[in-house]
Amino acid sequence: MPLCPPCPSDIEFRMRSFITTATRAAAFAALAAVSALAAPAAAQPYHERERVQLYIGELVSRYSFERDALEQLFRDVEKREDAIEAMDRPAEAKPWHAYRDIFLTRKRVRAGTRYWREHRETLERASRRFGVPAEIILAIIGVETYYGRITGGFPVFDTLVTLGFDYPRRSRFFLRELTEFLLLCREEKMDCAEVRGSYAGAMGLGQFIPSSYRAYAVDFDGDGARDLWDSPADAIGSVANFLVRHGWRGRAPLGEYVAAPEGDYEPLLNRKMQPWLSASDLDVRGIRMGGFMPREEKFSLFDFQHEDGRRKTWVGYQNFFVLTRYNTSRRYALAVHQLAQMIHGAYRPAEQ
Repeated sequence: MPLCPPCPSDIEFRMRSFITTATRAAAFAALAAVSALAAPAAAQPYHERERVQLYIGELVSRYSFERDALEQLFRDVEKREDAIEAMDRPAEAKPWHAYRDIFLTRKRVRAGTRYWREHRETLERASRRFGVPAEIILAIIGVETYYGRITGGFPVFDTLVTLGFDYPRRSRFFLRELTEFLLLCREEKMDCAEVRGSYAGAMGLGQFIPSSYRAYAVDFDGDGARDLWDSPADAIGSVANFLVRHGWRGRAPLGEYVAAPEGDYEPLLNRKMQPWLSASDLDVRGIRMGGFMPREEKFSLFDFQHEDGRRKTWVGYQNFFVLTRYNTSRRYALAVHQLAQMIHGAYRPAEQ
């Protein structure tokens, strides 16, 4: 799997980190264990909760944060019930045709072609360096934030605290992201209380969660900072870096719709995001692929519901799987793929 080596800013970032990977893993395990305690009393302020005090103690002990500063941050937290509500009704739960109609619009395609013209040199540089097509980078930024129009108005610290301590179903995940966010703010000299993002704590043009921001964001404009809000170059480079670090393969196809006759292939549908089937697995069930990929390649099999109620079968290759590392939804990956195709078809280097 051809992966891009860490870029210079990424190497510098890792050298600056004062904890090893092993130490971080142990620390996150300990912090995550906090979430296993009894459910909090809903009306109790966060800074008075036993679980929060244990969490603060872990941060002070393992990462040398100042207790007084953390106490003040947690004292000022406003519980975000709206974030909890949004977590329980994500767009990815919609059927494909309804999900598609949110993102695959003429306005979003036109916005993507304008963004391409405005940042043509940066996109070309990112494509050369990382091997990710410009239209894929554009489609991700287009789906995530409509090219910066919708980056989210949720206070990230309050949101992550709420989800970490009052959303038991994913408490461990959000406590880990809360820790990553605090470390990120310290490293990038950001005011934790001022940062805004999505209802899940994702930030900037590409909507990076804190752990992804720390691991994959790059300084692509060379100004010494990794700014995913106000630097389109950093956002473009960071999206491309994320994809290639997760195994993106140049311009290899993402997938294709296939003819699926009546048969016993249904147990293979939607089982795994990561490619795991072979061409022979489908041959015996009468499903024929289009021949875009070598027969030895692995793939996954999905179905998508269309407006007329019919379900169409989709074969996803390695690059389709990589898109699901950005957002763990096959609907998301297909929307990015199709928006990228539409932008590529409509793009002209200069206005005609």
